[in-house]
Amino acid sequence: MSKAPDLRVMLGPIELRHPVIDASGTFDVLEATARYERDFLTDFPFAAYVPKTVTREPRPGNPPPRVAETPSGMINAIGLANPGVAAALADLPRLAPLRAPVIVSVGGTTVEDYVAVVDAYEAALAAAAAGAAPNVVGYELNVSCPNVRSGCLSIGTDAHETEQLVAAVRPRTRRFLVTKLTPNVTDVVAIGRAALAAGSDGLSLINTLKAMVLDPATLTPLLGNRTGGLCGPAIKPLALRMVSELAEALDAPIIGMGGVISGRDVLEFIACGATAVAVGAANFTAIDAPDRIVAELRAEMRQRGLAKLSEVRGRALDRRPPAVTGS
Repeated sequence: MSKAPDLRVMLGPIELRHPVIDASGTFDVLEATARYERDFLTDFPFAAYVPKTVTREPRPGNPPPRVAETPSGMINAIGLANPGVAAALADLPRLAPLRAPVIVSVGGTTVEDYVAVVDAYEAALAAAAAGAAPNVVGYELNVSCPNVRSGCLSIGTDAHETEQLVAAVRPRTRRFLVTKLTPNVTDVVAIGRAALAAGSDGLSLINTLKAMVLDPATLTPLLGNRTGGLCGPAIKPLALRMVSELAEALDAPIIGMGGVISGRDVLEFIACGATAVAVGAANFTAIDAPDRIVAELRAEMRQRGLAKLSEVRGRALDRRPPAVTGS
């Protein structure tokens, strides 16, 4: 292939220069810029930025320990710790130089919490002077965090509650609306269908799997919250299966995630029907993980003779048996 592969994708109305974005809560652009010798605001490796989930009021999160390594992954029980929407809005001017679209992740324990956060953002963005805020193009409704004892998780496991939540938020904004689904259900398609019926423009999945790890010395739960969310390469096969189920059953943009650590992983999610792919746990392994993954994706496409991602999107959904080659 003489020309470089075209990595551009359209996530609904949002044009992305490549399909790789960050999973909420796994990359802090302001902290990264302060800590490393690189201005991530102007040299941002992801095609879009999804900040840590914002809630109506400040949340201290769960008691420590909050994170533990597991075979082929990690388990975390952060508990949506964040300073609340007022503090998040106060940071908007600091994010103004960011050269990437922003999708705000929204969490809460009630429908009113989600509506209040979106309303606050809409008011702040409408009042902001030109150049004083980042390019917020949408919201991701986090209805699937397994690390809180009420709210997000229970909403995302019930199709009716998910539909009610999306229906309440939809009239509050014209921006792109994504619903982040939980894998902790028996039928992810039913939850996705309910979200789309209520006005969600797209879906993202999977969030982490509810899991437990024990202290080897005491044989008691290691995490302060007892359980947490399992992420990393161990969950990728489950994530691929769920993304493909949604892509087969529903017509909507999908952000796939779960165990993405390489460019080939990105290509596999796209083959299962994803439009964009989020990187999470890999961001904790190296600050240059997103750069490496995008470079590997480009190399994979060259090797396979792919000029653009649409040539492979949905390939895994073809149920015809593969052609037999050779004798």
